[in-house]
Amino acid sequence: MKDGARVETILKLLKKNYPHAQIILKYGNPWELLVSVILSAQCTDIVVNKVTYKLFKKYPKFENYIHAVLYEFEQDIKSTGFYHNKARNILAAAKLISEKFGGIVPKTMDELLTVPGVARKTANVVLGNAYRVVEGIAVDTHVLRLSQRLGLVHGDFKKDADPVKIEKQLMAVIPKEDWFRVTYLLIDHGRAVCRAQHPDCGHCVLNQLCPASQV
Repeated sequence: MKDGARVETILKLLKKNYPHAQIILKYGNPWELLVSVILSAQCTDIVVNKVTYKLFKKYPKFENYIHAVLYEFEQDIKSTGFYHNKARNILAAAKLISEKFGGIVPKTMDELLTVPGVARKTANVVLGNAYRVVEGIAVDTHVLRLSQRLGLVHGDFKKDADPVKIEKQLMAVIPKEDWFRVTYLLIDHGRAVCRAQHPDCGHCVLNQLCPASQV
């Protein structure tokens, strides 16, 4: 099977098995989405949702973050891990967005990348979900792992875990109309079947298309 046909088949099977694949972070506006995505680094979405359930009630308006006390905010998000850096980035992001963008989360990749705590993955997630602007593919740990196991990209996950390089390779083989959705298809499949330590190849719908399959 040629590469293009194989990719098309992989996407077709993933869409069939995960028809409702989408972001599971809970948010009410673009700013809350940005906060959630920053908090999700090295943390599960389930934990983030528990934290933001209280956080968004305590800080209901964007302006609340500008006047937040760093130490207190750190305690509010402590259970997400790496809370010192996350707190500094979120509060710095609020100030920059207030001063530079009039309190509106930017709608372009270039502008979002100037915001503290934002790299391409975060920017792609925010742009796609908040504004339906698709400039790339959000590469998280699931996407990084599965894209290499499935042979969609080249490289060694353990040695070459650069999400920007992986994103560029994925953008070259995934049709642009699927850039946004493929992230969530791979995330759902990674959680349900193609787990990091114990992939369930025997029950994987992609096992006949996967170079790493143990079947």
